[in-house]
Amino acid sequence: MPTRLSNYFLRTLREDPSDAEVTSHRLLVRAGYIRRQAPGIFAWLPLGLRVKGKIEAIIREEMAAAGAHEVHFPALLPREPYEVTGRWEEYGDALFRVKDRKGSDMLLAPTHEEAFTLLVKDLYNSYKDLPLSIYQIQDKYRDEARSRGGLLRGREFTMKDAYSFDHTDAGLDASYQAQRDAYERIFTRLGLEYVIVKADAGAMGGSKSEEFLHPTPVGEDTFVRSAGGYAANVEAFTTVAPPTRSSEKLTPAEVLDTPDSATIEALVERANSAHPRPDGRSWTAADTLKNVVLALTHPDGSRELVVVGLPGDREVDMKRVEVAFGPAEVEPANEADFARLDKLDGHPGLVKGYIGPWSADGAVLGEESTTGIRFLVDPRVVDGTGWITGANVHGKHVFGLVAGRDFQPDGTVEAAEVRAGDPAPDGSGPVELARGMEIGHVFQLGRKYAEALGLKVLDENGKLVTVTMGSYGIGVTRALAVIAELNNDAKGLIWPEAVSPFDVQVIATGRDEVVFDVSEIVVAAIEATGREVLYDDRRKVSPGVKFGDAELIGIPNLVIVGRGAADGIVEFWDRKTGEREQVAVADVAARLG
Repeated sequence: MPTRLSNYFLRTLREDPSDAEVTSHRLLVRAGYIRRQAPGIFAWLPLGLRVKGKIEAIIREEMAAAGAHEVHFPALLPREPYEVTGRWEEYGDALFRVKDRKGSDMLLAPTHEEAFTLLVKDLYNSYKDLPLSIYQIQDKYRDEARSRGGLLRGREFTMKDAYSFDHTDAGLDASYQAQRDAYERIFTRLGLEYVIVKADAGAMGGSKSEEFLHPTPVGEDTFVRSAGGYAANVEAFTTVAPPTRSSEKLTPAEVLDTPDSATIEALVERANSAHPRPDGRSWTAADTLKNVVLALTHPDGSRELVVVGLPGDREVDMKRVEVAFGPAEVEPANEADFARLDKLDGHPGLVKGYIGPWSADGAVLGEESTTGIRFLVDPRVVDGTGWITGANVHGKHVFGLVAGRDFQPDGTVEAAEVRAGDPAPDGSGPVELARGMEIGHVFQLGRKYAEALGLKVLDENGKLVTVTMGSYGIGVTRALAVIAELNNDAKGLIWPEAVSPFDVQVIATGRDEVVFDVSEIVVAAIEATGREVLYDDRRKVSPGVKFGDAELIGIPNLVIVGRGAADGIVEFWDRKTGEREQVAVADVAARLG
């Protein structure tokens, strides 16, 4: 039986929703696929559920081909397993925490590693049971601070998460590759271009992590790639450090007056006018060492200040910083932080605008610190490199301060922005930057969760060994939004046939009864081929409104039954190409291919 628009739960909108930021959000709401319930939370309407179901069906087919079995966990879970793995605290404010009527702590799961691990622990105890791959398609919950873009970044979203279990590292490699291959097939079938990039594992943990990114200007992730094949998320990009240098022939560091030079720009200008280089070259921002004070809020609530030193021509990338210092939350130090330092007995404090790792009175930051504040530097700050940096005295900077000779940092940190032209760490050439949207992520979790939760099996020698795991996620609702973002025109959506809510839409136009009689014949003929039909049988709606709705809804194959109906002629309209052609009623099914 066809789905008839005269009694279908669908209302289209002529105006864009006021909160829509991207095309997919605007069109999915206007075309009646989703409705906003709260920021980052949407209700799914019949059309939306059909598209979502088509995507899930493709995923299920490819998961089965990869040897994975489907299960389903509740979204509401107890606190205890997440406490054991440390993620109850690590997730911070992103975790939805609730209490039941007995006061027990519960959560709305952001991911289900703990639940999967405990299920396998409960049922399996021998290496003979492995390898095992199981998955679910389920709603997840994260209290995003910046929910945006409709379905692109929501607080409730549907995800396919799969997990593999092996008793050897070689087994994990094989399971990982099987899932990775399945992802390539899934995204190809969905018509989504993707780039596989090295990624940071974040709160998930593990030894290997790769993201499937769809290149798009509206993407939230910046990634880099080289002509030689290197690709990585900027958070996972590794800076190529220059070789160390000898400092034997370098002149001693010198503190010089630099009034009104609290910014890098002002410092460079002052240095060139008052303290020119002896070799005649102009000072640049790259000659300066910028020292940025950051405040880390750890999961236990404690607050720590760290100073990051980086070349003055680079800015701090907060996404890279968040990864580097995770699970702590990171923000620039505020006035209260500086005030607390000033009030500490015997503490020299930090002079804003003139912060540096050394002063004439001794080391201020680094391994011989008099402040107790960690001092981490960009990998480019290697032994033997000389810098202009703050002297920790208002209006003064140190010139010729040499790393390794005059100061010793506490370590290095990947905190600086990545730029086009930076060398790829694998030697494959300079990188270019692009924007992308994460549509899938695969991890080699290793034994982190199995060790924490006691998942062990007997091996071939009868000894207990800890199981090694992989985790593999696809954002189902995000993939739907990306597909919508890619497939539209000025009139509305144009779904790829693989995920279209219906295969064909038949539109009856006009008031003559013959139009509706012929439409019924056309619908029956199409349905006989196994295709799903949406039939616009509304009798008191004008052709213009029907065409407008059809263009907005986005079913790619349209059949218009109108003036030629009495002569056995209908019009086939291909929304993908915009082409229209006259087709005999008897040939409609064949025309669809």
